[in-house]
Amino acid sequence: MFKTLKTAWGIPEIRKKILFTLFIILIFRFGSVITVPFLDTAILKDWMKEKATGGNFLEYLDILSGGALSKATVFSLGVTPYINASIIIQLLTYALPPLERLQQEGEDGRKKLNTITSYVALGLSAFMGTAYFLTLKRSAKAVNYTTGKDGTFAMFVIILTFMAGSSLVIWLGNRINEKGIGNGISMILFAGIVSRIPSDIGTLFGRYVFKQPEKYFITVVVYLLIFVAMVVGIVYFNEAERRIPVQYAKRVVGRKQYGGQNTHIPIKICMSGVMPIIFAMSFMSLPSMFTMFKEPALNPTTFGGKFYKGLVEFFKTRSYSYAALYFILIILFNYFYVAIQYNPVEMANNLRQSNGGIPGIRPGKPTSDYIQRVLSKISLVGAVFLGVVAVFPIIFLRLTEIDVSSMGGTSILIVVSVAIETVRTLESQLMMRHHKGFLG
Repeated sequence: MFKTLKTAWGIPEIRKKILFTLFIILIFRFGSVITVPFLDTAILKDWMKEKATGGNFLEYLDILSGGALSKATVFSLGVTPYINASIIIQLLTYALPPLERLQQEGEDGRKKLNTITSYVALGLSAFMGTAYFLTLKRSAKAVNYTTGKDGTFAMFVIILTFMAGSSLVIWLGNRINEKGIGNGISMILFAGIVSRIPSDIGTLFGRYVFKQPEKYFITVVVYLLIFVAMVVGIVYFNEAERRIPVQYAKRVVGRKQYGGQNTHIPIKICMSGVMPIIFAMSFMSLPSMFTMFKEPALNPTTFGGKFYKGLVEFFKTRSYSYAALYFILIILFNYFYVAIQYNPVEMANNLRQSNGGIPGIRPGKPTSDYIQRVLSKISLVGAVFLGVVAVFPIIFLRLTEIDVSSMGGTSILIVVSVAIETVRTLESQLMMRHHKGFLG
């Protein structure tokens, strides 16, 4: 990897792209420290330390924003509205014929879909900005000028600032797509999570090892070993694939012979990446999101109040019930995401039309059934792995009380996946220019 980076840096065109990407990331980090007006950051910091723990919804948003949410900065919402909007549009593409037609129109259709996604992201940022403002006002008591005309003005300024910051982050990500290296939104996610790692390592040693070495030293060593093992496992599963052999029939046209070669269809074990975890996290975070608007009563007397409080308790992130349901949802969403990405019938038809076939399997329905069986088995392996990666921090926190958010399973998965994809992008550009990378 380092050899690839060194070689890429030696090429002026690629070096400009790398520097441009770093410049955009620098702007993102500057925006992550500019606080929103009319907020008491000292009160907010103490409140977030107490509330954004254990992998709950607030901590999840804070991780994705690179710690900007806990500081109430301009980029507090980060790329979360855009990610959620992308998920919604992606799902609707397979349900609504007009969106499906846009996807099939090539580059122009994709541009229109991106425009629709941006508008949906703007609406979601308005909703999330309002929810966060109400939380800061009612629960954290961190909003100044909360009554009369001053209160109305402060409310609009805070919410509009959150929305503007989210839109600016999306714009910065699109600039990386155009002139930088890698996927813009992924790079911003990567930068946000990595920026928290030094402080979290300091917390890991300062809060646990140095203060209570007799209690936490061995536990922290085990945690770091598991952390390294998870990185290795994520790299392995990202690269692992199941290859379905394909043989093409020979054809003689005039004096030339075509076909007859053997190849394969590569199917990644973790073909859906981190998306099932984000899907499941979004679903599991709904009760926590509702508490931003209305906190459950301490001693409810009505059936509705008791049900609401019980629902919030059930979805507390430190509970085993939460971990079990989270694990199941990741598996289900992984199967769903694979189902909308791969169509075994279409794959079988394409093979038959190109005079190809799987050795020992008849063309047509037997081929599609075979591909479906392979996809089901591979999806189960990948889903279980993703579930273990996502649920492990919850179980470990429950057993040891060690809470280091940026070194959790989901964060590691995002960071490693983006790093691998970025190096692949650099490698492909080097190969296009006939330069050797680690593939050469």
